[in-house]
Formats: sequence, structure tokens, C-alpha cells
Amino acid sequence: MTVSSRFLAVACSLLIGILFIVPGTQLSGQDEHHEAADALHETADTHHAESGHGEAAEEEFNATEYILEHVSDSHEWHILTKKDGHHVSVPLPVILYSKHSGFHMFMSSKLAHGHSHEGFQMGHGSVEVLNKKGETVEKSLNGKIIELDEHGELVEAGLPLDFSITKNVFMMLLSVIILLWVFLSLAKAYKKMGISEPKGLAGFIEPVIVFIEEDVAIPNIGEEKYVRFMPYLLTVFFFILLNNLMGLIPFFPFGANVTGNIALTFVLATITFLITQFSSNKGHWQHVFATPGVPKPLLLIMIPVEIIGLFTKPFALMVRLFANITAGHIIVLSLISMIFIFKSVFVAVPSLVMVIFMDFIELLVAFLQAYIFTLLSALFIGMAMPEHHHD
Repeated sequence: MTVSSRFLAVACSLLIGILFIVPGTQLSGQDEHHEAADALHETADTHHAESGHGEAAEEEFNATEYILEHVSDSHEWHILTKKDGHHVSVPLPVILYSKHSGFHMFMSSKLAHGHSHEGFQMGHGSVEVLNKKGETVEKSLNGKIIELDEHGELVEAGLPLDFSITKNVFMMLLSVIILLWVFLSLAKAYKKMGISEPKGLAGFIEPVIVFIEEDVAIPNIGEEKYVRFMPYLLTVFFFILLNNLMGLIPFFPFGANVTGNIALTFVLATITFLITQFSSNKGHWQHVFATPGVPKPLLLIMIPVEIIGLFTKPFALMVRLFANITAGHIIVLSLISMIFIFKSVFVAVPSLVMVIFMDFIELLVAFLQAYIFTLLSALFIGMAMPEHHHD
């Protein structure tokens, strides 16, 4: 596979992969943010009522709300908060499908501050619904768009299907556009000039591609089989890397916690799982259902263990990326929150120094987590294609 064809393969993989990734990233993690916001408003109202100062009372800084607001997804992009408490935000498109009224599309600003639009409203609290077993259970509505009838009651058809362009989806689409532009441009340049000494952006990307090929794909998958998996490995590496890096830039349209969204990491891990299982050979399934050298009575124990092992591998991929990226964001935001909590220069200066230090650590983690996800994906694919050696 030539270098130009690799660039084209990565570009095509991005176009196909986005069809799988976009639907899985809607609104994950918003419940906690809205619950924290509700708790903050209730606390503030109680305080105002007891003190008698009303709106004149100064609202204390809430670190939990601040952190959750930055690490969770949202229908709008919060830019800043004014002194009067009003938010300056960039609205994003809301795309809904209701079994009751069909498709709807409008900007999220229509639902701001508790307003309703076309019968839709941002939900709060919880509602009792019947599950498939006919049992009554509580379903949280925090962070979800709900549909109301003419009497203001929740429509019995249930929550509308939400295809909205949320904050995470917007930045993910932006990263795909950037990657398509970069790799299609490089493929065009290689096709025109041929194989030569890489310059400019190609001087950075080509060594990375060679590294993924020679130090990740070939050792783990094998020299005879690795070529057909290179487009996926390169795509997932650059996609995770770029979103990790853009998540460290603290201003619009960057800064969203895309790779710290467990819905996204779940979709990526699922794709690795499907590629692994559909690429496996006979030896892989023999190892699962008839482990060599294991007495037959013990197979009753080994087979369930091996089957569970098939799912623990992608689960580890999902949690590893989600936990590391989210933890890094939370640490940085916690250090920034200390400045507003203590309101002292003796805390502000050390906090800023630690924030800068953590940003450099996060920069290293951005590359490291993209590499680890790609390495483990290649390892799992290679393990599913064991070679039989005959004496």
C-alpha cells in the first residue's frame, strides 16, 4: 500500500466511520450537569428566602456545576457568564423526530430559560413510565428534550428521537472535516509529485504513519495480514489524537470533551470488537470453545470465561480512553476552581502553575491515549487470527 493510497484510505474511513459515531454521541453525561444546576438553583432560592436579600445576594461559586458544565455535552455552547448571571452561549441546531408530530428542526435558543417551542421543552426531574415488563419505573428527564401536548402534559408516545447537533457532535464533525481536508490534500500532493522527501505537514504525518505500520500493525497483526487493517488503525489514531488536542483548547469552537464522552468511546470500542470478531479465523474460535490442553470437564468453566473475555477487551478500550481524558479535564478544572473558591493570590499563583503543568501532562496523554487505543486494537485483531505452527 503506497503512502498516497493510505491517505485516501484514511479519508474514506472517516466518511464511513462518522455514520457510526455521530448517533452514539448525543447528550451523554447531561443528566449529572442538570441535576447539579437544579441543586444550585434550589440552594440559591433557599438562601435568598432565608436572608431576605433576594436578587441582591451574591451567588457563591459552585465548582461542581462549573466542572460538569465543561465535561458534559450540551445543546448550546456556553461562552461566558455575565455579572448578572446571564449566559452568553452559541445555540446549536436541534433536530427531533416525534411519533406524534414528525420531524422538527430549530435552534436550541428557542428552548433557553425554560421556554417551549413547537410543543418541545427541556425536561427536568423524572417521570413514572411502564417498562417492557409492565412495571412502573422512574425515568429521568434531566437534559432531555420532552414533547408536551396542548394541555402541557408529557406526550404518551414517549421522548422524541434526538438527532441534534450537540456540542460534542459539532466538534467531532469539525475534526472529521479537518482530517478529510488534510489527508485528501496530502494524497493529492503525493499523487502529483510521487514518493519524495516529505516536507511541511507531510513531514510530520508520514513518520507517524510509518510508526503505526512498523511498530503497531506489523508486530501485532503480522506482515502478511496487516495491510487491510491499516486504514482503520490510522483513522482511529488520528481521529482520537485530533479530538484530544482540540479538547485542550479552551475557547469556541474547541474545548468540548469529545473523547471523554463514554458514548463515543463505546462506539469506537464496538467497531474494534466487530472488526476483531469478523476477521477471526478458525483457531480463534477453537481457543474459545475448545481450549487446547484443557480437560473436557474444565471446558464448562473455561468456555464462559473465554466468552466473557471477548467482551472485556472492548470494554477496557472504552473505559480506558473515557476515564483518562475525563479525569484530566476534571483535574485542570478543579485547579481553576480553587482560584474562585479561595479568592486569594496565595492560591491563585500555585493553581495557575499547576494548571500549566497539567496542560503539558494532558498534551502527553492526548498522544499516549491515541497510541494505546490503536495499539490495543491491533493487538486484539492479531490475537483473533492465531497462526498454527506444524512441526
